[in-house]
Amino acid sequence: MNYLKEKPARRKPHARASVRLGRPPKELEGEVEERILRAARKVFLAHGFEGSSVDEIAVEARAGKPTIYARVGDKRALFTAVVMRDVVERITQFKDRVPAGGGTIEQRLTRVATALLRWVLESERMALLRLAVAEVNRFPELASEVSRMAQQLSTEVAVGFLGEMAQSDEIGALPAFAPDRIALTARTFLDLIVIPMLTRALFVQETDLLSEEIDDHVKRRVPFFLAACRHGW
Repeated sequence: MNYLKEKPARRKPHARASVRLGRPPKELEGEVEERILRAARKVFLAHGFEGSSVDEIAVEARAGKPTIYARVGDKRALFTAVVMRDVVERITQFKDRVPAGGGTIEQRLTRVATALLRWVLESERMALLRLAVAEVNRFPELASEVSRMAQQLSTEVAVGFLGEMAQSDEIGALPAFAPDRIALTARTFLDLIVIPMLTRALFVQETDLLSEEIDDHVKRRVPFFLAACRHGW
């Protein structure tokens, strides 16, 4: 009798597992993957790659391990997806945050450069970038792809706002802003203004201290950039 009473209780976990691992409706599939990547990002930032596990990510994502393996992959695939998503793909988000407003071209470039640096140096974004750099030996292909895509996408974003400014300012007539040269001009803008601060931030934990230097840094670099453009650099 006791055996018969216990038997249904043993079947319940089995039934719950089949529900948890079932495939969600098609309209929720994107939400599931988003939740997995958010959870992976949180766990990787807290414990690093070596100290993290798919089990922890599964708990944080409220998803079964089979679901994670089926939708993203193993821990290496999760790390790759998180880095590519946050470090590279989100570069394109900045184009929607370019500050509007009038003023001289120097004033407008100063606003854009300041906003860009504050966005780049945001503490969590820098933490993930530092983690990616720390794992470069483990993920050499990822590092190469991140570098290539980051350069390509950031240049495209810079070409967009420089080209828009050139249409409403006299600098549009300068050779540096010609269609066949504006990509190089945009890359120079990023290399001169953004990359130095970004490189320093990789080795400085307190990004708040660097943030205090942004205004002075931009005020020195933007006039130099414009002078170079106007004089043929």
